[in-house]
Amino acid sequence: MPLDRNRLKRYSIHERPSKVTPEDFAAECSPGKSFNEFLDGLPRFLQANQLRSLIDTVSEAVRNGKPILVLYGAHVVKTGLSPIFCQALSKGWITYAATNGAGTIHDLELARFGRTSEDVAEALEDGSFGMAIETGTEWNQAVNEGAEKGMGLGEAVGDWILSKGGPSTNQSILATANDQGRPVTSHAAIGTDITHIHPESNGESIGAASYRDFELLCQRIPELNDGGVVINIGSAVILPEVFLKALSVARNLAGPVRNFTAANLDMNRHYRPSQNVLLRPTRSSGQALEVIGPHEILVPMLFQGVCEKLAQPK
Repeated sequence: MPLDRNRLKRYSIHERPSKVTPEDFAAECSPGKSFNEFLDGLPRFLQANQLRSLIDTVSEAVRNGKPILVLYGAHVVKTGLSPIFCQALSKGWITYAATNGAGTIHDLELARFGRTSEDVAEALEDGSFGMAIETGTEWNQAVNEGAEKGMGLGEAVGDWILSKGGPSTNQSILATANDQGRPVTSHAAIGTDITHIHPESNGESIGAASYRDFELLCQRIPELNDGGVVINIGSAVILPEVFLKALSVARNLAGPVRNFTAANLDMNRHYRPSQNVLLRPTRSSGQALEVIGPHEILVPMLFQGVCEKLAQPK
């Protein structure tokens, strides 16, 4: 028996819910647009909506005195974003931050010596990868001395940079954080950083300093409750794992840590940021936002948007 398509139950397009209308289209390009005009002219879909929502959320948190915690990987430093992070720390757009071991290494190299990031593939051929004397010596001295003073790893390296100076100290995230009294914790994984291979390296000092930073992060996480923001930028494994455990400790000891915004900015979607930063922490409350794209474009857009929002009357 042939299929009788005349029996199909159809409807008018005017009665159908539709997800795309011209009101949500992008604005035409024109010379001389302000950043606000550019941002408002982006289409009202997907990543553009997520970015605008994150800008609004961070701006509201700053105005309400709620904390903004940024978890950042070393790629953030290597893509030239330190000046924006330093400004954000100074302005209070970032309340406190956490990075991995590599984040402190690139920060130190840039601050003290004005350069960072070697050609790994080429240097690996002859075993010279990671063997810079100054980096290995200074980073480990900073951590060893800081551990003896009871400092966390992030504070220890930041304190070293401030005390020694260098060509780019004013663009050091760690030094700026120390100077502003805003903690930047560092969470090392033994064997993952070039500084661990040098003779000055002391696993006991690294472990002690990094563990102090973990405890400090656990103590600060409760501040996210009811309006705070946590943003993961460019850490696919270590910081999402650290954040998840710190959140569990905070909820266990301090009570509810809920109704906060969790966001992820990265070049690709990864499992751990998705689960450990976005979905699991906000399962019963709060909101999760994700913007995928290059750090060197997204981070300036985010904080320029925040800067513009905060310049407007309430």
